[in-house]
Amino acid sequence: MSDNNGTEKATHPESTPTPKPGAAVPTPSSAQVPTPSESAKPSPAAAAAPRPGGPRRKPESPKPHAVKPAPGPATPHPHPVVVPTVSDPSQWGRVDEDGTAWVKTADGERVIGSWQAGDATEGLAHFGRRFDDLATEVALLEARLAAGTDARKTKAAATALAETLPTAAVIGDIDGLTARLRAIIEHSDEAAAHAKEEKERTRHEQTERKEALAAEAEQIAAESTQWKVAGDRLREILDEWKTIRGVDRKVDDALWRRFSKAREAFNRRRGAHFAELDRERASAKTRKEELCVRAEELSGSTDWSGTAAIFRDLLTEWKAAGRAPREADEQLWRRFKAAQDVFFAARNTAATERDHEFEANATAKEELLHAYENIDPESNLDAARNALRELQEKWDAIGKVPRERMHDLESRLRAIEKKVREAVDAQWRRSDPEAMARAAQFRERVAQFEEQAAKAQAAGKTKDAEKALEQAKQWREWAEAAEGAVSQR
Repeated sequence: MSDNNGTEKATHPESTPTPKPGAAVPTPSSAQVPTPSESAKPSPAAAAAPRPGGPRRKPESPKPHAVKPAPGPATPHPHPVVVPTVSDPSQWGRVDEDGTAWVKTADGERVIGSWQAGDATEGLAHFGRRFDDLATEVALLEARLAAGTDARKTKAAATALAETLPTAAVIGDIDGLTARLRAIIEHSDEAAAHAKEEKERTRHEQTERKEALAAEAEQIAAESTQWKVAGDRLREILDEWKTIRGVDRKVDDALWRRFSKAREAFNRRRGAHFAELDRERASAKTRKEELCVRAEELSGSTDWSGTAAIFRDLLTEWKAAGRAPREADEQLWRRFKAAQDVFFAARNTAATERDHEFEANATAKEELLHAYENIDPESNLDAARNALRELQEKWDAIGKVPRERMHDLESRLRAIEKKVREAVDAQWRRSDPEAMARAAQFRERVAQFEEQAAKAQAAGKTKDAEKALEQAKQWREWAEAAEGAVSQR
């Protein structure tokens, strides 16, 4: 049938419009309904007429275009792919020359409408396409059920579609379509139960994942002191948290509060740590500034031994003070080290000069020993004694020598002194008055060395004082020996 714009229309028998003048629309009756054997064969006109849009294809047996759902668990598929159904309407109905459209079912043929917009072949193709549309909808429902996509809605849609089939104005395998819809309805409850079970399982797994993440965040918040690593891990947990779906709303809110509370606790603890660290660094900066001032005051000292010990103590205090802020710490260290370097450079220079002086003293003492080693107390004891006295006075006046040369030089001096002393002892044994005089001289010598020791001690020259006392002791022993020899005669 055509409207005013020439559009083709198919009419349902229950809503058949008033025919145009001259167009007869037959009313279904028992006389007009063909038998199944007759309806199985297309009319000669329908068989000879070409299908719209091209030559008529060879009839094919209808094939399902969507897999019926199996009783077992379905594999979820987010986007079911459905191939549009293309059937052969000539196997399932016909359109008479007068435009009456018939469809065959298990209950026999029934009129589905009237076709007035073209020849019978075009009408048959029209009602076949309408059936294909329904079959495609059914295939889509089958695919949705197989994919586990909202079985409840799928069942409702299948039920609603099944209710329209007995009066649908389509030509095709309506009985097959009805059976497929019945299968969808029957399996939808099972699929819904499985989907619910799968949803619960997924919800449980996702809940466990978030619980594990919340517990890990709480452990980090309570224990971790690796601030950067822990902060990075909390950000990773947050990113992973956002990917987890399907958790019950109330449970999800409670878990989020746990995670958020843990993250805030970690941030507070980390902030407190760095605030305390800032305070410690500020205190360290103040202390190191004080050490720098002290080091600069000592940099000009010439008390080499005492000041070097103080610098060692200052360095110990520097290490104990802790780290100041990085830039300030480096600047303060350069300042402290510069003051320290000034002192130790001066000490090294003084030590070098002292070493040169001691070396010159050693050379002078060696020359002095060479000059006095030929003293002959046997030939002239008084001259030998005078020469020894001169030697000792000059020796003391020269000063210190390098430590490594001290023993050799002192041994050579002691040898000369021993030679003169033995000569004096022999003279003592020969003359009492002379021995007494020599004893008095020894006592005088003892007094001289003791006086030198006192002066050295007052000047703070401890080693010189010790040396003078040692010589005084030696002379005292000689004096006592001389006096003893006289008393024994």
